Amino acid sequence: MLPTPNLPMLQFLAWVARDRRTHADVMDAWQSSCPRLSVWEDAVIDGYVQFAGDAARSVVLTTRGRAALDAQAQTSSKLAAD
Repeated sequence: MLPTPNLPMLQFLAWVARDRRTHADVMDAWQSSCPRLSVWEDAVIDGYVQFAGDAARSVVLTTRGRAALDAQAQTSSKLAAD
């Protein structure tokens, strides 16, 4: 089992989930020259996102990516209620 996604990863997953995103969109918005901030590469390697298989090269959340966002939302709701 993979560890809980870090904050940049959760922000990336939420960004992907909000709207239709293409690979070009991802590269434009999430590019980094810092090897420690490789959120796109990590999201693919960890199985949180994948290509939709369309001509636009859309990027979509996987089941694992959606589950990570849902778990974070549940944790946030519990913390807000306390």
